[in-house]
Amino acid sequence: MVRCPMCNMKTTERVVNEHLDRGCPETPSAEERKQSGGNFFKPSPTVAENKKEGQEQESESGTRSSPIERKRSSESEGSVKKPKRQKMSNVPLAEQLRPKSLDDFVGQEDIVGPEGALRRFIDKDVCPSIILWGPSGVGKTSLARIIAQRTKSRFVELSAAVHGLNDCKKIFDEAKNDQKLLHRKTILFLDEVHRFNRAQQDAFLPHVERGDITLIGATTENPSFKINSALSSRCRVIVLKKLTKEDIAQIMRRGLKTVNENRAEDGLGSIEMDDEAVDYLAGLADGDGRVALNVLEMAINSQVEKETESNVRIDSEVIKTTLKRTHMLYDRVGDSHYDTISAFHKSVRGSDPDATLFYLGRMLESGEDPLFLARRMVRIASEDVGLADDSCLPFAVNTFTAVQQIGMPEADCILAHCAVKLAQAPKSVLVYRAYNEVKRSLKEDPGMASAVVPIHLRNAPTKLMAEIGYGKEYKYNPQYQDGKCKQEYMPEGLEDRKFLGDLHLGTDIDPDL
Repeated sequence: MVRCPMCNMKTTERVVNEHLDRGCPETPSAEERKQSGGNFFKPSPTVAENKKEGQEQESESGTRSSPIERKRSSESEGSVKKPKRQKMSNVPLAEQLRPKSLDDFVGQEDIVGPEGALRRFIDKDVCPSIILWGPSGVGKTSLARIIAQRTKSRFVELSAAVHGLNDCKKIFDEAKNDQKLLHRKTILFLDEVHRFNRAQQDAFLPHVERGDITLIGATTENPSFKINSALSSRCRVIVLKKLTKEDIAQIMRRGLKTVNENRAEDGLGSIEMDDEAVDYLAGLADGDGRVALNVLEMAINSQVEKETESNVRIDSEVIKTTLKRTHMLYDRVGDSHYDTISAFHKSVRGSDPDATLFYLGRMLESGEDPLFLARRMVRIASEDVGLADDSCLPFAVNTFTAVQQIGMPEADCILAHCAVKLAQAPKSVLVYRAYNEVKRSLKEDPGMASAVVPIHLRNAPTKLMAEIGYGKEYKYNPQYQDGKCKQEYMPEGLEDRKFLGDLHLGTDIDPDL
């Protein structure tokens, strides 16, 4: 079945042309076309007719004037007012600066540069199904829209944040019709693709596999965890990196240029920004071009409260005053969440209290759950400090209880107290390594998990078990001097197996020390 391109009614491919000629309600009849007197079915004027018409106009007026000139002349003679120009300044600065071509694209040189693989696909209009993975503000949507401008295929843009699977199914049907009737491919750009669950993502599989659509997905989340493996295996994952500080500075200077051009058209003074302010804001944006432009626009608007012809100067103090507080770029559910807690844990393990406090503050001040941090420190107290300082584990447990009872913001100092204690404590991974060795051994040797427990160590809760000999020859250690007695505890065949080592830490020497 296919859909009629005029009325969207389902019909068979064999009779679709007959349907268009005779039965489609959206196709005008011959009588209607005759009565309408419209120009759609009339032949276009020939060059000779155009030339003749032009000569007649010239003979009437002496010299032929352009349409623009005739319009201006009629407006000056009458009282017709010139329509007001739509100000570009009303459009957000980030949208004004959205690149229109790959040459305007800032950053990602290894992907869209002259030798970039994706650029070659785009130039040849043979773009495969891809997943664009990268943090916010690096150009995922802009790159997809550049592809839309360059391709001859039909391009459809949806967002998983606002559209559902039914919207996608409609596109799938239209894509199949376009392929059969017009021999035209369809590219579907799905922003925030990670918001679709696995069942919704599965619906894309047959259409991507058959080539009904070319999928371009954009996500800020790791595709390994958020994108169905069957779908990601049919797409090329392209990683977009954070923009460098130099990239952000370049984008901001373009933004200033655009703002000043808009103000010049309105007869207003220019905006000036020194290099120190540019560098400060570029560092603040942390690789997010959209954040940089939004903050720049906020700073400009805070200084230009009224239309003024005088120049306006933006420095780092203006930016600080505008923001009131440092802009935190920390996602509590995305990759930044896992990256930052990992850095915090490793800083404690490395006995660096300053880095420990920095990452703790970065998470807390960005709204991270304080109990999540307290739980992680309980784990650190056992995994990394361990037997080297037995006081740290109960200390961390008490910290968790205190945070639970007190809450934020009062609990910030309690968390910092525990974090510094753990960072400054001696470290031991003796127990951690020993238990990992147990897990590894049980996984690699299934027979070890089913090894028979020695009969003298077994419990004998019933008379029958006691008669069989359960626990019969067990030696109760406290009954012996210093609790020592000769007795085997490991199963038969594992008597000499050791898991616990002798060293709290390793023996390697760092050559960089």
